[in-house]
Amino acid sequence: MGLKLYNSLTRRKEEFKPLKEGWVGIYVCGPTVYGHAHLGHAKSYVSFDVLVRYLRYLRYNVTYVQNITDVGHLTDDADEGEDKLVVAAKKERKHPMALAEYYTRSYFEDMDRLNCVRPDISPRATGHIIEQIELVKTLLKKGYAYEVNGSVYFDVSKFEDYGKLSGRNVDEMLAGARVEVSPEKRKPADFALWKRAEPNHIMQWPSPWGPGFPGWHLECSVMSMKYLGKTIDIHGGGLENQFPHHECEIAQSEAANGVQFVRYWLHNNMITVDSQKMGKSLDNFITLKQAFSGAHERLTRSYDPLAVRQLILNSHYRSPLDFSDAALFAAQSGFQKITETVKAVRKRMSTASESQVDKEMAEQLKQSREKFEAAMNDDLNTSVALSVLFELVRLAQKLLDDSSTTVGTLNLVNVLFDRLGGEVLGIVRDEYPQTGLADDETMDKLVDVLIQQRNEARNNRDFDKADELRDKLSEIGIVLEDTLGGTEWRRK
Repeated sequence: MGLKLYNSLTRRKEEFKPLKEGWVGIYVCGPTVYGHAHLGHAKSYVSFDVLVRYLRYLRYNVTYVQNITDVGHLTDDADEGEDKLVVAAKKERKHPMALAEYYTRSYFEDMDRLNCVRPDISPRATGHIIEQIELVKTLLKKGYAYEVNGSVYFDVSKFEDYGKLSGRNVDEMLAGARVEVSPEKRKPADFALWKRAEPNHIMQWPSPWGPGFPGWHLECSVMSMKYLGKTIDIHGGGLENQFPHHECEIAQSEAANGVQFVRYWLHNNMITVDSQKMGKSLDNFITLKQAFSGAHERLTRSYDPLAVRQLILNSHYRSPLDFSDAALFAAQSGFQKITETVKAVRKRMSTASESQVDKEMAEQLKQSREKFEAAMNDDLNTSVALSVLFELVRLAQKLLDDSSTTVGTLNLVNVLFDRLGGEVLGIVRDEYPQTGLADDETMDKLVDVLIQQRNEARNNRDFDKADELRDKLSEIGIVLEDTLGGTEWRRK
């Protein structure tokens, strides 16, 4: 059975076949960089990271594009309000682009710690203003858009298929459901392609319609088409972006080019807290830095970034994941079990001598791989795939208990851990660092002093210093674990 993916456009699972044989173009809506990434971001980007990893595991040549939104995303997620970066920049008393740089670096730091592969291309909206203006000019020329007082809007009545992704009827889209509709629009459902900027607006560029800035929806169409072509294989993003963001992307792209914009639409579900969506607008989010350090009131300890990754893999990408400290603690325990088993297998391989392979065990491992692939082929069912990895853990432990197990057999187990747990799921490391530290009284005292300094920083709410101390200890192989009884430490 080949890979099947749930296509949000057709509302069914479909066998995946790329437009060009052997090559896949993927575009995923990246972050709006006005704050640190939180667990909700992790749910999305780990999910699509696994998609990219698995396609490469299947030997596809993948071009992965994930943008950075650094202008045009307004506070109501549509056409009204202030730019989210400008609002945050005012609070932090920084220039919006300085803020964008800071949080972009923070975002990639967090993604690296989650072991997400870097996108092949990370375009920024502000770096593609010329292309966005050209697309607006095309839509005006073709009669799909109109200009009013320096702003340009897309006329949804001219595009018959508007609503095909979300299943919404234009007539049912009530004016003012969320915010007061701009009187400039001919119809409430029309959306901005280009917005007029007031003279004091920091983020603005010259255009044929006067100084302004691009609409949020326009940016993703331009960047995806520039790097992947007029028709792309896969477009991913959060379920909350299905409407209006992705719906508008389809309308403006297909109106401009006259061809299908995206062949497979994939949407991940959200992380919830007490059954409510986790998000910055609701002020119920936990940043990834807080999760890694344990510096949040909902957390009882710090967590390994790959344990956070494993928590996400426990759920299907299209299913919601209700967050709790207990669930994250369980994921940490499971991750440690996998890690210790892999390390034990590799250590035993270095001491075993006989290289002959147990044929019966080789067949059993082959069946495990096939079971894993069947789960991943079924719309990336990482929950079942992860259960196969735990079956492999139990099998490895039996082999380790058997003194007659050969290095050849252990090598097959290790290869499977590397390919399934590492290459695809991203929770098994290629190498586990050795600390090289003496386990003596002096070292214990030094670590205790640093822990005390970190606790003082946390009590003073100086979380940056606390994170820095934790990271420095991690660099030398010391892992901190915050428990109800205090902070404990162990070597990696």
